[in-house]
Amino acid sequence: MTIQERQKVTVRPDYRMLHKLFGFDPARHSVRTEIYAGVTTFLTMAYILAVNPSIFSVLEPQGMPTGAVFTATALASVVGSMAMALYARKPFGLAPGMGINAFFVFGVCLGMGYSWQFALTAVFIEGILFILLSLFKIREKIANDIPSGMKSAIGCGIGLFIAFIGLQNCGIIVSDKNTHVALAHFDSPSVILALIGIVVCGLLVVRNVRGGLLWGILLTALVGVPMGVTHPGELFSAPPSLAPIFLQFEWTHLLSWDMFAVVFTFLFVDLFDTIGTVIAISLKVGMVEKDGTVDGVGRMLMADAVATTAGACLGTSTTTTYVESAAGVAVGGRTGLTAFVVAVCFALALFLSPLFLAIPAAATGPVLIIVGVMMCSNTTGVDWDNYTEAIPAFVTMLMMPLSYSISDGIMLGTIMYVLMKMGAGMKGIRQISPTMWVLFAVFVLRYVLK
Repeated sequence: MTIQERQKVTVRPDYRMLHKLFGFDPARHSVRTEIYAGVTTFLTMAYILAVNPSIFSVLEPQGMPTGAVFTATALASVVGSMAMALYARKPFGLAPGMGINAFFVFGVCLGMGYSWQFALTAVFIEGILFILLSLFKIREKIANDIPSGMKSAIGCGIGLFIAFIGLQNCGIIVSDKNTHVALAHFDSPSVILALIGIVVCGLLVVRNVRGGLLWGILLTALVGVPMGVTHPGELFSAPPSLAPIFLQFEWTHLLSWDMFAVVFTFLFVDLFDTIGTVIAISLKVGMVEKDGTVDGVGRMLMADAVATTAGACLGTSTTTTYVESAAGVAVGGRTGLTAFVVAVCFALALFLSPLFLAIPAAATGPVLIIVGVMMCSNTTGVDWDNYTEAIPAFVTMLMMPLSYSISDGIMLGTIMYVLMKMGAGMKGIRQISPTMWVLFAVFVLRYVLK
C-alpha cells in the first residue's frame, strides 16, 4: 500500500475534518503528538523573529522600519506554514530563510547599492518564477542539472557569509585601515556579551536542547540587562504597522543585469535549500516511496513558492521550508496539523514584538555564527580529491564572504566549474550539463558588460 493509498483509508466521523484539512489519520496519528510537534518546531524556528529584524535594522535609515520587518517576518511564517498545512498537508514550518536574508540586506542593498524596494521586487519575481517552475515540474530538473559539489559549496559559502556578518554585528570583527578586518579589543560590554552568547548557544546545541538557539538568544539578552547592553521594555503590544513595507515594489531596473543576477541567486538558493530540506527530513521519517520519490513533493514545493511570493508582498526576504522542522518530525509530527500549530504559534508571537525587538545584536549575532557552523556540514558533498570539482567549490565558498556577495560567489564558482571541466578534456566537457553551459555564458557576459 502506497502512502497515497494509506491516506484514503476511511476515518471516524469526529476526525474527518482533521483528515480533510491536514491528512490526519487517527489510526496512525495522535492530535496530542501533532500539537507537541508543532510547538517543538516553533521553538526551534522562533529565533528568526529576533534575528531577521536585527539583520534588516541597518536598512531603517532607508525607510524600512525594524518593527514592520518583525510583523512581516511573523506574518510570512504564518502564511507559509499555513500553506504547508492545508495544501501540502505536511509537518514542515516555513519562515524567512537565513543566509538569503543577509544577501538581501548586505548583498543587494548595501553591496550593490539598490533600494530595499528593488530587492523586494526581485523576491516577488522569484516567487512567481517558483510557482511557474513548480506547476510545470521544472524545479526538480534544474536541481538535477547543477553539480552536487556546487550545491554543497553554496550551502557552506552562505554559512561562512552569515557567520562573518554575525561576527561583524557583534563587534567581534571590526574594520581596519591596514588589514581591512581585525579582531576587536575585548573591553566592550557588547563584545563580551557576544562572546558569552557564542558559548551559551554552542553549549545548548551541544546538549541537544530543544529550541536551543532561541533559548540561547533569550539567555544572552537576559545577561545583557545588568551589563547595560539589553534595554527591556514592555512584553506585550499590538504588532507594529506593516504599512511602510507592504507591497513596496520598484520596477525601474526590471530588465537590468543586476536584477537578473539577484533573482537568479534568490531562486537558486531557495531551490536547493527547500529541496534539500524536504528530501532529508522525508527520508528520515519514511515519507518516501519505494522508487525514491518523495510523497507530495510537488505540493510542498508549491507551498514554498506561494509563501515566498506572499512574503515579498508583506515586505520580507525569501520564505522557505526550515530544516528545524526535523525537530518536530523527530517527536512524531507527520501531518499538516503540525504545520498548522507552527502557524498559530507565529500568529500569537505577533503580540510579543517588544520582547523580540529589544534583543540586541550581541545576542542574535552568536546564532548567525552557530547556524554558519551547521551549514558548513555541506562540505562533505564536495569531492576534494577531484580538482575539477574542488577548485570551483572552493572559489564559491571563499568568494561569498570575501566579496560580501552570495551571487558573486555562485557566479564565479559556476564560471570556474566550466573552465576546469573544459581544461580536463573531453571527459570533463561531457560532464557539463546544458544548464551549466547557459549559466556560464550568461555570467561571463554579466562581468564583461558590467
